[in-house]
Amino acid sequence: MAAELRHRAPTQPSERTDNTALPSDLGPSPHPSGRRKHGTLVQIIRGVSVTVYFVVCATTIHATQLIGSPLYWINRDLYYAYMSLTKRSFGLLITTMTHWWGATTIRISGDASVADQIRKTEDGLVEFSFPERIIMIANHQIYTDWLYLWWVGYANSPKMHGFLYIILKESLKYIPIIGPGMMFYGFIFMSRKMATDQPRLAHRLGKLRTPHATPDGRKYLDPMWLLLFPEGTNSSKNGRQKSARWAEKIGVKDPEHVLLPRSTGTYYCLQELKGTVDYIYDCTVAYEGVPRGRFGEEIFTIGGTYLRGQPPKSVNFYWRRFRIADIPLANQEEFDMWLRERWYEKDALMEQYLTTGRFPPTPAVDGADTKGQEGGYLETEVRTKRWYEFLQIFSVIGTVSALVWTALQFKTLLAW
Repeated sequence: MAAELRHRAPTQPSERTDNTALPSDLGPSPHPSGRRKHGTLVQIIRGVSVTVYFVVCATTIHATQLIGSPLYWINRDLYYAYMSLTKRSFGLLITTMTHWWGATTIRISGDASVADQIRKTEDGLVEFSFPERIIMIANHQIYTDWLYLWWVGYANSPKMHGFLYIILKESLKYIPIIGPGMMFYGFIFMSRKMATDQPRLAHRLGKLRTPHATPDGRKYLDPMWLLLFPEGTNSSKNGRQKSARWAEKIGVKDPEHVLLPRSTGTYYCLQELKGTVDYIYDCTVAYEGVPRGRFGEEIFTIGGTYLRGQPPKSVNFYWRRFRIADIPLANQEEFDMWLRERWYEKDALMEQYLTTGRFPPTPAVDGADTKGQEGGYLETEVRTKRWYEFLQIFSVIGTVSALVWTALQFKTLLAW
């Protein structure tokens, strides 16, 4: 697989067998998703509605976290279980928000290692069956990458959108409501200075590898999906220049379509979690309509996606799985070479996508459920299974409000 990706000659446009529009096919269209679908008035209405929805739900989730925060001093296991429920609520928030205001097609394929772990369901959605404890790595195209990967946690069986952990840049924790909320989620904030970050990583990863015991003495580990972006930042002109300078400094090839990964943080996470996680799941992400040499953040803005009706026509995932026992972890230099090779393979995958409009199809594997696949691809949309699931966001606040109201009414009756 690795050699094939590195040395595969780019497919010429004439060799294509599908009708997918390539960036070069788009002509003079002002946007790869087509013309604006909404005028000024509708954009204002959409902007107000999505802002109100997000702020109300995010504030409710944070209030729910504050209500449950005393559990930290009462029962730590119960506290973390409670916070995972609030994390599920945020997963529901971003999933419904994307479905209602920025709907897009998700096109999924992968190599043989995951062929039996992704299937189409009867209702037209996709179900993943990834393990409860994994490290997930991905190239970082634009700001919405984490949103779509969080949805994968929701679409997994068992559902994992309450057990996702993300490593983020430190400045994000100062965003009102959102920042403190992410701190309650147990997300890891990095200053990009390992001397400062290592104690934080050690503290959080120590919690993620701590075993627990059932009343009968059986040991278990909490579910965990740790999401890492080894590139450290999303793909942009500035990131592209930094990647080229770093590649020149260490004397290696700079990939064309992805940024050169930094291995230090990923290596440290693998060392700390070694023995408690079996697999790395790697996702290569591509957005339909980003021309060669351009960057997704320039095209798929928040305003375009959620207000003007110009989300990506499709978000494309190509999945691979690597057994951690097979990864060289004896020293960081060997791991750095291993990770860089995986990124060169991603670069080849991105080249194939830009040339043909598709990642490689999922190969046929004995025992794999191919129902719903078209040519080795599964297509679905980002949405919840039932439209009313978002109401779970308000369950705790609703219950507390009802109890307070009942207590006040009872007090009033006693006063009479």
